[in-house]
Amino acid sequence: MSVELNHTIVHARDKRESAEFLAHILGLEVGSEWGPFVPVDTSNGVTLDFATIPAESIVMQHYAFLISEEEFDAAFARIREAGITYYADPHGKQPGEINRHFGGRGLYFMDPAGHAMEIITRPYGSPEPSAES
Repeated sequence: MSVELNHTIVHARDKRESAEFLAHILGLEVGSEWGPFVPVDTSNGVTLDFATIPAESIVMQHYAFLISEEEFDAAFARIREAGITYYADPHGKQPGEINRHFGGRGLYFMDPAGHAMEIITRPYGSPEPSAES
């Protein structure tokens, strides 16, 4: 049996606001509300099920999304257009910058519930692309 992540629940102050925020940045669709959840499906079959809980119960989580260079350009443009603060590092010490880890590009930003979101174009640990690539 192969093991795949199918879905995870993302706690939010307002499930619709958080789902729409992330879907907009990543160029995804918000699914139909199902029970207590507002889903956002990713292209690899993982669903993020946003659920509203009391703000004081939310514990910050980190979600990283591997996207293409073209998708990065589009997401980065939406982040800048919305005036969202972004960072090259997870500690927020390099505001307004992107990183170039493993020959790709990446950045971090916060969602409305205070979760750390990351977009990257190369997986961590990837070999650097050769000059011939």
